[in-house]
Amino acid sequence: MDRLELAEKLRHIAGNDSVIADAETMRPYECDGLSMYCEMPMLVVLPSTTRQVQDIMRLCHQHDIPVVARGAGTGLCAGAMPHPEGVLLSLAKFTQIREICAHTRSARVQPGVRNLAISDAVKPYGLYYGPDPSSQIACTIGGNVAENSGGVHCLKYGLTVHNILSVEMVMVDGELVTIGSDGLDCGGMDLLALITGSEGLLGVVTEVR
Repeated sequence: MDRLELAEKLRHIAGNDSVIADAETMRPYECDGLSMYCEMPMLVVLPSTTRQVQDIMRLCHQHDIPVVARGAGTGLCAGAMPHPEGVLLSLAKFTQIREICAHTRSARVQPGVRNLAISDAVKPYGLYYGPDPSSQIACTIGGNVAENSGGVHCLKYGLTVHNILSVEMVMVDGELVTIGSDGLDCGGMDLLALITGSEGLLGVVTEVR
């Protein structure tokens, strides 16, 4: 599948205004915070629903097209660096806080929600989110999961992996799965710890509890 055909199929999935194909507009996506390594993607797509992410992953999997997921791009390890022959999938439109439960001290949020926005949302309940990377005003919870982010508070409250209960994620073939549970622990292998810090290599996170 050539670039123009792929762009058209992605527009059909995510909408005309959700696909970026010109070099000038794609330029901000060529690197993350580690700007010494840059690479232009073939295309950029910004889905707004989990179903769209599934369809995009399914399409790219069928045609052997690499996909790199991206949060806010504040990381310093080139984790969001694009593939020159692949699609950069931005989760920037996933910005909803779906649920806050003060009783269980938990929140269900989309990956594009900023780290600090979670603390702001739960402040009325006398709560805050523990991991506090220096970029917390801009970085997103999806990126925090991908990089297992920490911060000064991690000395007391742990890293991201110690503060999440479950993630909803889309696999490479478009399958939607949930890793973890609402409980503090569950039987079987600790796949949640495997996912956290995997930099999107194992799937695209679309929701975090």
